Amino acid sequence: MKLLLAALSGVRVYNQALLELGLTLPGFVERSQVIASLPSLGLLTLAALTPPNWEVVYRDFDAVGESELLWIEQQGFDLVAISALTARILEAYRIADLIRGYGGTVVLGGLHVTALPWEAQAHADALVVGEGEPVWAELLQDYQAGRLQPVYNSQSRSRRDYHLSESPLPAYELLRLENYNRLTLQTTRGCPLDCEFCAASRMLSFYKKKPLERIRAEVERILELWPRPFLELADDNTFVSKPWGRSLAELLAEYPLKWFSECDISVADDEELLEILARSNCAQLLIGLEAAEPEALQHLDSRNWKYDQFEAYQRKIDKIQSYGISVNGCFILGLDSHTPSSFEVMREYLASSSLAEVQITLLTPFPGTALERRLRREDRLLKSVYWEQCTLFDVTFRPKNMGPEELEAGFMDLMTSTYTESARARRAGIFRQCRRDRRSA
Repeated sequence: MKLLLAALSGVRVYNQALLELGLTLPGFVERSQVIASLPSLGLLTLAALTPPNWEVVYRDFDAVGESELLWIEQQGFDLVAISALTARILEAYRIADLIRGYGGTVVLGGLHVTALPWEAQAHADALVVGEGEPVWAELLQDYQAGRLQPVYNSQSRSRRDYHLSESPLPAYELLRLENYNRLTLQTTRGCPLDCEFCAASRMLSFYKKKPLERIRAEVERILELWPRPFLELADDNTFVSKPWGRSLAELLAEYPLKWFSECDISVADDEELLEILARSNCAQLLIGLEAAEPEALQHLDSRNWKYDQFEAYQRKIDKIQSYGISVNGCFILGLDSHTPSSFEVMREYLASSSLAEVQITLLTPFPGTALERRLRREDRLLKSVYWEQCTLFDVTFRPKNMGPEELEAGFMDLMTSTYTESARARRAGIFRQCRRDRRSA
């Protein structure tokens, strides 16, 4: 039996004007390249769960043209499993329809499919809803027995207690490693914070941690294939548990690697953890700060946790960076309290901030999120189906206190000023000084 695992994860900006602008913004371009160069950890994990009587082929598709489609058809795959981000799901549907048109069998899965299974079902022979690991063996057995079911739902009561201790080593050996600038490793899944806009925190799974011995095995497998790698932890919020986070960092400190992860600003509250992170060659932490004005943070999460953190942002950024760990601060434009004056507020905040790196995005109502449901209820979505614009850089709704065109123009202008050579040099200089201060301390 022959299986193709097809990943459509590289995101391209939909807005042509912003795409052209991006060509002159090195920070924006580099971030896009990082997104595009990450393999699908979910598909690699399913590959590891596939019995040996299957020949497994993994492939990232940055674009799918006639030659790629012809290749798929000529390979004679028995089963094609496709995972795609929302921004590329319409392309995935088109490919799935063509494969099914010549008699191939298609399985679709991922966040978008989990959010909108009734939409995806028209384009697949079977869907995986929720986590793939608990249902994959059953799906393959059913296919071979000729009784493939239309939906395999890991969120049903009998399967939703899946533990990451059961997760196998991802099949990293299927990758052409020269195509990637980093590899992904998941240590936690989900996030206990319930931010309205988040498309990942709870949709697939409740918050869970992978046992450290499983993480160690994955790190050592990566090192067998790629000495001195750069790892990106594929987590939504790695350091929710500070004691566990310290143990994780101690583990990573044992190996010759550099790494990057996402977490919330509370990591700054644990100096012991910061000390171990520095020793473990943690290069950067991406932290969702979201806004440059506290009122914009009101009600982003049910506990108003981020709002309560705002006054300490600058102090905590300085604390993290004093350990030689750069902070990539992520901000969102288009929140309900934002007005045309918010662009200048953000510009001034970034100019006075000590952040080593900045990522500015547009509020995006990903399907399945509380934000999408609210904006649809308020009739503020510009289109009913706007999936190809779910890039974080395209306007998809009517803001509360400005027009869509104002939001787009203000965003483009702020992008231009944020990624000038002088602005980038200033941020880099601040961080170099943090590193010098640490070495001399």
